[in-house]
Amino acid sequence: MILILNSNINEQSPEFRQLVAHLATLPGITTRVHTERGSEKTLTEIYLIGNTKQLEIEDMQSLPGVERAVRVSEEYRILGRHKDDQRPTNFEYNGVRFGQDTLNVFAGLCAVDNREHVEIMMKAVHDAGQVCTRMGAYKPRTSPYAFQGHGKNCLPYVFELAGKYGIKVIAMEITHESHLNEIKEALHQTGNPTGVMLQIGTRNTQNFELLKIVGRQTEMPILLKRGFGITLDESLNAAEYLASEGNRNVVFGLRGMKTNMGDPHRNFVDFAHVPVVKRLTRMPICIDPSHSVGSRQASPDGILDMMHVTAQGVIAGANMVLVDFHPAPPKALVDGPQAMLLKELPYFLDDVQIAREAYLKRVALRERQG
Repeated sequence: MILILNSNINEQSPEFRQLVAHLATLPGITTRVHTERGSEKTLTEIYLIGNTKQLEIEDMQSLPGVERAVRVSEEYRILGRHKDDQRPTNFEYNGVRFGQDTLNVFAGLCAVDNREHVEIMMKAVHDAGQVCTRMGAYKPRTSPYAFQGHGKNCLPYVFELAGKYGIKVIAMEITHESHLNEIKEALHQTGNPTGVMLQIGTRNTQNFELLKIVGRQTEMPILLKRGFGITLDESLNAAEYLASEGNRNVVFGLRGMKTNMGDPHRNFVDFAHVPVVKRLTRMPICIDPSHSVGSRQASPDGILDMMHVTAQGVIAGANMVLVDFHPAPPKALVDGPQAMLLKELPYFLDDVQIAREAYLKRVALRERQG
């Protein structure tokens, strides 16, 4: 059970101390306090852990400082969408809002190769009116001989250029706890010119120790990609690992399932799960068409498969698009064949907007139908 306190209640309030003292008398119940800091107000929640079935909702809501009580299900206790649960489905980071009602496009380099390409990409994103991008500094690869990324060596110029072009959030994968410290240090050394959304890739979705470490930091939000060979439930529980350690600013990423049933695409596109995850949890949903499709093949109508599947995800209600672009795909050190061209960026964004407007019209139609 979750007790959501009035917005004016904090851990120094007399009501809070009175409430905690009462909860300590409940047999078989332990508590965990979580504070959610927004741009305008701070919300405090108290999790009751143990045999809470014996507790009546009405009794809990009558306690000092409690605005409402929510009885949670067993699964996805923190990030789940529970019965009568009106907790927010959004968060704000570095001036950018992420929620189940928003849409942000992260177009950029799958892997940073050199400063010149980073600056060209940042300028293109800025000129297209966007404030988010993707930049891979650490790259887990199937082959030990493949390019693994420039790591911490590229972070200073990536962050400096982001500040130069007004990029507010960079999606950046990490594969080890040391990468977390390297990113924090580089941001500090460059004067915090931008923000980073830490990405947990599909290979690390069940790296539970990494999930715990990343979840313990609350400065940066997290993009967790679905594991490509496990069930949706297993991946959602991986997200719950992050939240259980303290960080609830989690975006869930769909990037395709690894099976030859998806051939000739790189993975089996799973964007039909966009509304499923939104129904089960309060997380914003990201789609990754580049790693789902993995090529620049087009249908007879001339539209790239990547753009078709992007539209499918957006029209189903996706809240974030993570997509590969590159100034010179043949020279890309990672996934060049699937990267879109910079001249295609305005066209891609226009196509995404068409799909977004169609989704909003579908929502409005449903509302009119009651």
